[in-house]
Amino acid sequence: MTDKSLRSVTIERAGPGRFTVTNARGGTLSFGTGEGADFTPVELFLAAIGGCTAVDVEVATSRHEEPTTFSVAVTGNKVEDESGNRMSNLEVTFSVAFPDGPSGERARTILPRAVKTSHDRLCTVSRTVEAGTPVSATVSDRADGA
Repeated sequence: MTDKSLRSVTIERAGPGRFTVTNARGGTLSFGTGEGADFTPVELFLAAIGGCTAVDVEVATSRHEEPTTFSVAVTGNKVEDESGNRMSNLEVTFSVAFPDGPSGERARTILPRAVKTSHDRLCTVSRTVEAGTPVSATVSDRADGA
């Protein structure tokens, strides 16, 4: 892998059950255990799946016409069993509308293909989930803060 392919975020504890994630460009997002309004890690996972494919589909359709409505719902069931916690039955549902007219009709026509192409080829997040990529977890030698 090249440095161009590397993606990373850093997560810092912000308080009991609260964390802040920072990307390489300086953007931040707060999340936590589900207390209060912060997203949980599972909700961020669902948002990543929906957000990844939403970006792909928006790029493909909006070159023809700006949507009047564009929303994506992502659902799944959290399973807790003897094999450990995981999500199942993940589903992404698009609700997109375009204005009347030829350009709106073109955007409507390509919408199903854009969703399929994102799912089958473009969305890195859902493609990674479906491929079953291993995740490794280690403890840094510098975990003591020194």
